Amino acid sequence: MLQISNKVIIPDNEIEISAIRSQGAGGQNVNKVATAIHLRFDIQASSLPDDYKQKLLKLNDKRITQDGIIIIKAQEYRSQLKNREDALSRLKELIKSAMVVKKKRKPTKPTTSSQKKRLDSKTKRSQIKSNRRKVDDE
Repeated sequence: MLQISNKVIIPDNEIEISAIRSQGAGGQNVNKVATAIHLRFDIQASSLPDDYKQKLLKLNDKRITQDGIIIIKAQEYRSQLKNREDALSRLKELIKSAMVVKKKRKPTKPTTSSQKKRLDSKTKRSQIKSNRRKVDDE
């Protein structure tokens, strides 16, 4: 079972985990042993609460297919057990991130001192540039 919060738990039978061969360097270990983990989780068919499902489906994440299936491939470690734990923790973090409510931004106005500082710096810069010009002899 994967515990997301105090009330939300995902049973093991809803998470499909299969072992596959890893990619990349590693010599004979990569060629012989299936250490990478391919995790599939169907959002629609899961026992997650409806608000979790809605927010997960609205997420713009490349790991979520158009059919509403989360696919995670973990192959960072040489051990199948560690890759399995990594895949499950990534699934947990993805579900938790969907439930985070973002703070609404309050638009603010620049302070009087910051406006004055900006204008002073512009004046100083223009003075420096005007000093570079040729001097006309009259």
